[in-house]
Amino acid sequence: MNGFWAGRRVLVTGHTGFKGAWLSFWLDQMGAGVSGLALAPDTAPALFDQLGLASKMDHGLVDVRDPNAVRAQVETVQPDIVFHLAAQPLVLRGYAAPVETWDTNVGGTLHLLDALGKAARPVTLVIVTTDKVYENREWDHPYREADRLGGRDPYSASKAATELLAASWRDSFGGDLRIATARAGNVIGGGDWAENRIVPDVIRSLNAGNPVSLRNPEAVRPWQHVLEPLAGYLRLAERLHGDAALARAWNFGPAPGDFRSVQELADAMLSKWPGSWEDVSGGAVPHEAGRLAVASDLARQRLDWAPRWSFAEAVEKTVAWYRAMLGGSDPVALTQDQIAEYGAP
Repeated sequence: MNGFWAGRRVLVTGHTGFKGAWLSFWLDQMGAGVSGLALAPDTAPALFDQLGLASKMDHGLVDVRDPNAVRAQVETVQPDIVFHLAAQPLVLRGYAAPVETWDTNVGGTLHLLDALGKAARPVTLVIVTTDKVYENREWDHPYREADRLGGRDPYSASKAATELLAASWRDSFGGDLRIATARAGNVIGGGDWAENRIVPDVIRSLNAGNPVSLRNPEAVRPWQHVLEPLAGYLRLAERLHGDAALARAWNFGPAPGDFRSVQELADAMLSKWPGSWEDVSGGAVPHEAGRLAVASDLARQRLDWAPRWSFAEAVEKTVAWYRAMLGGSDPVALTQDQIAEYGAP
């Protein structure tokens, strides 16, 4: 399947972020001509810099909230396939900056859709949203693509609105623009340095020799290694490029038995890197969902996609990447090795 990507013009929005960097690196490894559209990395360190991606791809510093800049980059790249990951991706930051969150997640998507619609050439577009787009009723069973959209917090609501925008645009202006949305689980993996995310928070605490603070230890999430949903996006884009009937919403989550609590994730990480954690819940903190899970039956049946690494394997790969990198190993080689071990998308 790698042969499909060789020489293909691919635009990745949000390529300077955690998932965008992994995706851009993987596409480059498969021979695609990769261009980016994003702000500069907002963490230090940043996986984008650690992988040296500025020298491997057309690195376009563009704010998706600027429609003219987005249109100019699209016209320059003339992509065959677009992966839209540019977003304000953090729940807690959404509370602190709701206008930025809505402007980026909804307005940015609108600007990209408009620019691609004006390109007057066939384009395949995969818009990445989140498992948090569903109206969360704290059910035990996982959400399916036909379940009601919602979102209590600004981040989740903005991503649900992005889904509605994508569906409306597809129905109104589809034509040569094939649009699918991808709803992934909670992604873990080496190179995530974001604030207020459990894995980088754990790594920073362990590296400093401090106890890990868990603000919501009982919360259940669909944890999966970053390569799992990325393989799903790649598989979806390839199939959608040849079959317009696949233009719809898709879930990409872990196996049903791998929905685990934050505490279980922390314990699993601490089994690979000894340390301790403390419960800091109970304070005045913004609302976060207690339970999230997504069903990926549709992707299994129609895309032949299924997760390959179990929860335990995902944690092992994640901790191994960080420990090796912090011990002096080359992040490029670590990332190449894990992609090779995972296999073709």
